[in-house]
Amino acid sequence: MRLTISHRTSYHYDAPVGYALQQLRLRPKDRPGQTVKNWNTTITCGAQELEFDDEHMNHVQLVALDPEATDVVIEVSGIVEVEDRAGVVGEQSGFVPLWLFSRATSLTKPGPALRRLAREVAATEGQLAMAHALMAAIADQVEYLPGSTGTATTAEEVLTTGRGVCQDHAHVFVATARLLGLPARYVSGYLMMPDRTEQDATHAWAEAHVENLGWVGFDVSNRQSPDDRYVRVATGLDYAGAAPIRGMRYGRGDERLHVAVSVAMGQGQSQSQGTGQEQQ
Repeated sequence: MRLTISHRTSYHYDAPVGYALQQLRLRPKDRPGQTVKNWNTTITCGAQELEFDDEHMNHVQLVALDPEATDVVIEVSGIVEVEDRAGVVGEQSGFVPLWLFSRATSLTKPGPALRRLAREVAATEGQLAMAHALMAAIADQVEYLPGSTGTATTAEEVLTTGRGVCQDHAHVFVATARLLGLPARYVSGYLMMPDRTEQDATHAWAEAHVENLGWVGFDVSNRQSPDDRYVRVATGLDYAGAAPIRGMRYGRGDERLHVAVSVAMGQGQSQSQGTGQEQQ
């Protein structure tokens, strides 16, 4: 399926910015099963300093904002062709060894709730079946509730309170899969929704490394493995390593952020059916 994507992030500052630097991880991965046909980045009141591929083979653009800027806009758009591989990405490649994806981070550090969840699904026979059982258990135990958490909320906190959004579902899956002996990683990207084109954020899901298959995706929020409506953009040990935009800023004043995302099917194609939920 060919998908047309646009993503606009705008910032307004109450006072001129003294200095600010942003890391963009917005260009989709160009890999088997996913081909970037074209991709463009436009920056208003800022300029790209350099670009590189990080340790997870995410494409990174380093952007410096113009001195004294009060309104900044970052826009990306393009066309990506995606195959439906039932969530199977394949074997690990790139700069990072597979064992690194078994390491806990501050957002995925296990506690009593995560360990209890791991025990609930540990008896499931076969790694793939166990990963699917884990996805279902998280969806049952963590209500999807927009605005209930933030980017610093940990997987343990989410499972304890029983509510969160897609990034929280992904963190709980990643943390528990690692307890079960499955290397796991966080994925940020885009999802074409069945009922609308315009969205207010990107999407997030998880991948586990399963025997005989390699990396396989699991979208807890939608209780399914990714199909050709999903576009993988960045991967990491958790949200911090795969966030679409992260940065630092010096200067006084409050910041207001607005995000607008559009994911649509290319012309001449019929949309596959499925269920979806709003993303953070």
